[in-house]
Amino acid sequence: MKNHIKMLAVAASCTAIGAGASVIANAGAASTHPTAPTGQSTRVHRAGLRRALRRAVHGDLAVPTKTGFATVTFDRGFVQSVTGQQLTLREGTKTSTYKTVTLTIPAGAHVRDNMQAATLSDLKPGQRALVLQGPRQTLVVAHDLRTH
Repeated sequence: MKNHIKMLAVAASCTAIGAGASVIANAGAASTHPTAPTGQSTRVHRAGLRRALRRAVHGDLAVPTKTGFATVTFDRGFVQSVTGQQLTLREGTKTSTYKTVTLTIPAGAHVRDNMQAATLSDLKPGQRALVLQGPRQTLVVAHDLRTH
């Protein structure tokens, strides 16, 4: 579990860095709004960054390691189907699709379904899912959508 937390922290940090770079790149763009005070501006940028991270559906992150670099990939979306070790996700929102991907999940992957240890075959179409794939391990976290 400790490795899962580290992997999630690395993925979130790298995603934040990428989104931060985007915010910085856009900061120099012309604006018709007056410049906000520094404190308020920082809060606005952080809120935008958090919003972007919550909505991200795919990312490839290069993470430094002791021996060089490793790639960590995350995919987030809705389970379409599970066939053997193949997980098909529809990446996007409830009403809009970015793309549909089929991921090969290794046999030793850690799978969680509604916060319980599970197998890949336990996942059901329609569930939200996050797949983190690193060089040494894969984590699949799925949960049912809340009904309101």
